[in-house]
Amino acid sequence: MRWRPARAPVRGRTGRIRIVGAVVLLVLIVLTWRQALWTERLQAAWFDAHQTLAPRQVRSLPVTVVEIDQKSLAALGQWPWPRNLLAQLVDTVNRAQPAAIGVNILMPEADALSAERLLARAGTLDPALSYALASLPSNDTELASALARAPSVLVVAGTPEPTGMALRATPVTVRNASAAASLPPLLANHAGVLSSLDEIDRAASGRGLISADPSRGVIRRIPLVVSVDGTLMPTLAVEMLRVAMHVPIVRMATSGTMVTSVAVGDVVTPTEADGAVRLYFSPRRADRLVSAVDVLQGRADPALLEHRLVLIGLAGIGLLEYQDTPIGERMSGTEIHAQLLENLIDRTLLKRPRRAPQVEALLLLVLGAVLIWATPRWQPLDATLLMLACAVLPVLLAFLLFRTERLLFDAVTPGLGLLLLFLTLIVLTLTEATRTRRSLERVVADQREQGARIAGELEAAHRIQTATLPRADLLQADGRVDLAATLVPAREVGGDLYDYFMLDERRLFFLIGDVAGKGLSASIFMAVSKALCKSAMLRMPGAEIGEIMSTANAEVSRDNPEMLFVTLFAGILDLDSGELRYCNAGNENPYLWHAAGTLPDRITDGDGPPLCAVAGFDYRGGRRQLSPGDWLCLMTDGVTEAQNPAGELYGHPRVQARLGAGRDATHGAHAVVEALHRDVLAFAGSAEAADDLTILALHWHGPDARA
Repeated sequence: MRWRPARAPVRGRTGRIRIVGAVVLLVLIVLTWRQALWTERLQAAWFDAHQTLAPRQVRSLPVTVVEIDQKSLAALGQWPWPRNLLAQLVDTVNRAQPAAIGVNILMPEADALSAERLLARAGTLDPALSYALASLPSNDTELASALARAPSVLVVAGTPEPTGMALRATPVTVRNASAAASLPPLLANHAGVLSSLDEIDRAASGRGLISADPSRGVIRRIPLVVSVDGTLMPTLAVEMLRVAMHVPIVRMATSGTMVTSVAVGDVVTPTEADGAVRLYFSPRRADRLVSAVDVLQGRADPALLEHRLVLIGLAGIGLLEYQDTPIGERMSGTEIHAQLLENLIDRTLLKRPRRAPQVEALLLLVLGAVLIWATPRWQPLDATLLMLACAVLPVLLAFLLFRTERLLFDAVTPGLGLLLLFLTLIVLTLTEATRTRRSLERVVADQREQGARIAGELEAAHRIQTATLPRADLLQADGRVDLAATLVPAREVGGDLYDYFMLDERRLFFLIGDVAGKGLSASIFMAVSKALCKSAMLRMPGAEIGEIMSTANAEVSRDNPEMLFVTLFAGILDLDSGELRYCNAGNENPYLWHAAGTLPDRITDGDGPPLCAVAGFDYRGGRRQLSPGDWLCLMTDGVTEAQNPAGELYGHPRVQARLGAGRDATHGAHAVVEALHRDVLAFAGSAEAADDLTILALHWHGPDARA
């Protein structure tokens, strides 16, 4: 019953926390869905971590990179080489019957080392020498002839401004599922190109773009098809595949404004919306690379070139800028294109599903809802463990999909969002807990203050109730009688009562009673009943005891809205003659035993119902003649109905035995009362008192004992 009133405020505070949490979660979902700048950086780091932990395992080596490396430069001279030497390299590679040769070197100007160029710079020479040099073919012509004899592909670089250079691009057909007339707007676009010398460019079998914008310095994505001022052009890897497969065109499929795939022959590669793909890098491999000088001097294994896709590129120190990769290794552009070719052929490209942001937002919604539900309810440690589980689950699931399907799902952004949400919830929860604790402290303080006030009032009531009892020394001067009484309330105040006083020099009036119930209300009714009974006795000094009890019944019943009742035993003892007149209104029958008797007898006559139980009842009293030395003991049911921890009642047999053991005249009334009281307490033990306890003992010594 004490907990229920507090549940509504707690539920209200929990509801406020959840509303704030829902708002924070909604903001995080929008940021996750819309792929904000900070989420893109987190995603890039997360996806790079995938490749660092589990780089691509090479299935085959379809590509060989012929490097113009430091070894080649040391043996054949510094770069740039005469293009006739480059032509020899192309011819040497071509004799091994490669599938295609890609020359990853831009040559926009004529060879400065060609014979005619040297002749022009030399000025006047011997006529015979001049004629001989002039009759030699130019280096550019030799390279063009070598390229024409081979399945060669030259490179083209995109520029942000028009260059005026001729663009020779392989036809790219577009199949749009939505029948859109324009090119996909997300395609990478260049205003112009930087290509090789026209004589060299015309000789090649194909041309491929090599421009790729790194994402914050790291190459992660490369477009397969780009737009050069509205003209579609394939990238180097796609063009090398086309030349190797001897197909005339490249096919591109789109849907609405998005590119869906790029196909060369039977190799169909799904792309992202802008026509780019995500590379899955493998560590650098020495068996993928061969030095140009080894090829020229016949030391290279022909198997490294035969039926392979061969890329010729620069790798010497200071000749190019190496690019950063997700696996932490810096690679040349030629090797990066080789990795792309391997990805295309082995179909090992990474895939970022187009619905991935929605899936991640949905995951954030579900797990965030779980946190919003649990965090205000659970203990902080349990809620923290739940948050860790919610954060770890997407990580494990995303990494599993990467390892098995090469799918890229962002687990960091939802995880960070869950962390921010949890921190918000835990701060709000702790704030509310602090506020609740302070509120409870105020309530406890108020209750303590109220309890102290009530305790003070009860203590005052106890003092007042005790003060209304007759003084213990009231009859000490009269040797005819020895009387003692005790009242022990079950609570601070009780509903039992007793009283005694002299009506005149001969007659002693005494009474004992028990109000129905206990506590403060019973004590108030007890005080009223006692006062009214005493008033009736004093107003009617010569009346019979039964008549007095009837009058008291009428007066106590007059103002009793709570319908309480009181049991009462009243008696008048003539101290000179020993005549005892009494009336019992529903109280425990008192015990009477003679000095020469064995066990006490009970007085069972002169009884009637409790006061306020039957209106207008005509009470009839009883009469006994006491002998000197006789004992009388009155008590309330708090004595006989006292219980021990086992639930057993003290009962009348124990009362009789206890009173019989203490009937020696040498023991005073006070000793009899105390002995019975101690025996009751010993019997009850640790059991809580169920009712008030009152005992009154009277020993009549006879008229001759008058002091």
